[in-house]
Amino acid sequence: MMADENKSGQSCDEVPLITKSSSNSDPADPEDNSPESYTMATQDAVIKPCQCGKPDCPSCGSEGSKMSPQSYVYAIGKVGHRFPNRSLEMELAQAISRIPGVETKNLTNPEVVHKVLSDTNNRYISRQVCYILTIEGLETYILVPSDPLDTDRLAQAIRPEPNRNDIDVIIGRRGGVAPPEMCNGLMLPIVMVDQIYSFDRNALIKSIPKQRGVNETQYKKTASTIFDTILQISDNTGAIDEHRALNYLTVRYDEIYHRTQLLQGENYSFTGVEVRPSSLSDVRKVLDVILSYENRNNRAVQKWFVRVDVTEEFPFLVTAMQEYFER
Repeated sequence: MMADENKSGQSCDEVPLITKSSSNSDPADPEDNSPESYTMATQDAVIKPCQCGKPDCPSCGSEGSKMSPQSYVYAIGKVGHRFPNRSLEMELAQAISRIPGVETKNLTNPEVVHKVLSDTNNRYISRQVCYILTIEGLETYILVPSDPLDTDRLAQAIRPEPNRNDIDVIIGRRGGVAPPEMCNGLMLPIVMVDQIYSFDRNALIKSIPKQRGVNETQYKKTASTIFDTILQISDNTGAIDEHRALNYLTVRYDEIYHRTQLLQGENYSFTGVEVRPSSLSDVRKVLDVILSYENRNNRAVQKWFVRVDVTEEFPFLVTAMQEYFER
């Protein structure tokens, strides 16, 4: 793995790519007194209070103490922001006005906003800003940090120089739909964020270890093609187990890139990816992620697969990549 900095000089998180295994940090518990929070009851279930903050509210249809299965998210997109009300928007403008003109002269508006939100003196503003995850151009989730200290990480994800190569990986627990007053009328599912990785596409591709003798330019093209294919799978919001497994492998397992490059050297084309329940998934949720390749000359097909456990919030590798044979 390697740390990197984006073109604007903003410090990026360590690119979350692994070759063998990854270590997962324990998720922080959400605050119980927040209207948009969810009180964790067990690892796989959640007590959902009313979105108005009351434990039982007939008018809002609160489920009170009813239990429901926990839903996890492993999504790849871009973090943006929105003001929940006019008051906070004007407070940001006043915070900008307090900055000496020599520090903001010639800066673009995104650069100034980033400067203000990432300043710890303005944490009272960044805590109340609505953070939105956009996937393939569509606003998909409202992000709420499970630990208030992680507000700084969300604020840092608002780039001073936004571009199409920005990537944010969000790992968390999905809750209900936000009430309209939470984010200025925007009603999207809430995700309690336990981990966030922010980097750019070029940093990800550069971090993938290149095998000896492989052309670097061609390898980057291969890695980019696989990355795009997985992200563009229909409705990949990282909310179902199949998509969580795919997104995990995309940023954490470099063998899928190496295998594709090797098979291209044998004149095979990468033709697609599918996810099936594994025969090992009796007790835990284990999925087989299968990559298909077709020979350009005789159309012979090779399939390779890797097993991923998606039972809890943080997916992990069960078996390394190996050739797949249909039964």
